[in-house]
Amino acid sequence: MAENPSDGAAAVPLIADPAARAASAGTGQLPDGGFAALVPELSVSDIGESLSFWCDLLGFEVAYDRPAARFAFLVRERLQVMLCERNGRWEAAELKRPFGLGINFQMFVDDVAPILSRLDNAGWSLYEQPREAWYRVGDHERGQREFLVQDPDGYLLRFAEDLGTRPPSGA
Repeated sequence: MAENPSDGAAAVPLIADPAARAASAGTGQLPDGGFAALVPELSVSDIGESLSFWCDLLGFEVAYDRPAARFAFLVRERLQVMLCERNGRWEAAELKRPFGLGINFQMFVDDVAPILSRLDNAGWSLYEQPREAWYRVGDHERGQREFLVQDPDGYLLRFAEDLGTRPPSGA
């Protein structure tokens, strides 16, 4: 995996041309196992600040990046997400914080405790405290320990660990 390039990322001149951005030099490689079927790309205000949050606090690693394009492809366990500093491309409307209104990204991890510990040590506020949640799926309920946190641009992130299944608790 590539190192977190947040230190000094802003010192690299930004490439404006989309084709040149896509072909710009970078580090790293394709994630182990290839690309997930769905990989969200989040527009961020400051790639360095976002990388610090996503890597240092949430435990993601940079699989590959293109510093001059202010782009990074991140992985954590089976999760994949792309971050790209805003450049005016692919913005269907004016972006205002918090970004991502109306969506939360649920991400399953093996254990939420290490993430919670890093967020707490950094003094990062949670949007919703950890809780046990059970959701009806067909003829059973599926449980998860979950919490929500907002990234530096306000994207709502729901981290969950699997608690298994149980019979329905009520009708």
